[in-house]
Amino acid sequence: MTDPLRILITGDTFAPDVNGAATFATQLAAGLARRGHEVHVVASATARGRQGTRVEEHEGVRFTVHRLRSLGYPGHDWLRFAEPWRIVQNAGSLLDALQPDVVHFQSHLVVGRGFASAARARGIRLIGTNHIMFENLMDHSNIPKVAQGRITNALWADAGRVFGRCDAVTTPTRRSADYLERMTGLHHVHAVSCGLRASDYTVSPTRNRGTIVFVGRVTSEKRIETAVRALARLPKELDARLQIVGGGDLVDELGSLAASLGVGDRVELTGFVSSEELRARLTGAEVFVMPSTAELQSISTMEAMASGLPVVAADAMALPHLVDGNGYLFRPDDDADLAVQLEKVLRASDDEWQALRHRSLELVSVHDIETTLDVFEALYRGEDVVDPVTELPHLEPSSADADAADALDPEAEPADESR
Repeated sequence: MTDPLRILITGDTFAPDVNGAATFATQLAAGLARRGHEVHVVASATARGRQGTRVEEHEGVRFTVHRLRSLGYPGHDWLRFAEPWRIVQNAGSLLDALQPDVVHFQSHLVVGRGFASAARARGIRLIGTNHIMFENLMDHSNIPKVAQGRITNALWADAGRVFGRCDAVTTPTRRSADYLERMTGLHHVHAVSCGLRASDYTVSPTRNRGTIVFVGRVTSEKRIETAVRALARLPKELDARLQIVGGGDLVDELGSLAASLGVGDRVELTGFVSSEELRARLTGAEVFVMPSTAELQSISTMEAMASGLPVVAADAMALPHLVDGNGYLFRPDDDADLAVQLEKVLRASDDEWQALRHRSLELVSVHDIETTLDVFEALYRGEDVVDPVTELPHLEPSSADADAADALDPEAEPADESR
């Protein structure tokens, strides 16, 4: 058995924040601690007065978390950043005190930037993981749209400089790795899934007809209004309902939209829920919808797949990586097309629906968190790694599937009977 490592994981967001980066960092820290490593986490404090070092319990594991004094991001309900003018000093002090074998940052914006600089100056091995799409951050800025393109390009260039200090760089999917390389000029970015433990999720023994579920932050970049508008287009005899599971700044706005479209009684906005309720909502649904157009992986979609749900998702960024024979892609922001794809699942025969379920479970099986932990352990030790397989061979649709899809798609071309 190899010797345990002293690992320092840093990021601008960490549990109890609810977002992909925080979820991954929490699962990573807990998994590594469970394997016997000494894990320290450095993150922004969740509120004024909560800074300091303490042992916290996450995912049933206890490890040390260092919370830095932070400032709330204007106009955002949960996002906070450590004080940038103190981050290099704070990073240096912690690194000198802890002397970790490796530093792994999850965001280069503030905390990761400071620790990247301090770790490099001390010769400490440095790993960086990117979870950010700057195009998403523009949704929460007051920057005029005419200037957003230039600013986004400048932000990616800056990211390239910070990640360029790393011994290894990762991001959750091959698509997002290719995108990061293209936007920053980096090379050899590893694609390592965020991973999940499928045994944490329950597959319903029955088909729960009519329930469409979305799980995630209820914010503008998720494009949830597209799902609400699609629900209003579905035929009434389907008796479809939409559950929007999660909190965020658009809860009231989406409720008003649903009411204005006449589906207020069929849209449930739960707000923040416990992990147990979130998993129960997935188990109790018939189909999962993800309308976001800028997902670098989408842990929520993987959670739905582990719950045995077919998936209907936007044909954008990394989502096609998760939809292959287990559901359908729709044109981004096109609620009419989303309604067509949802109707395919809702009208599927039980045998067809079970085939979609089986494929979801098959596809998610290669995203096991233990494989993710194996890869990061190797990266931390400076070993050569081969990126894990996270995509199964493409599943070609049958002719029956194609005929059924054409029957529901009003824009489909007539079949060529000569073939």
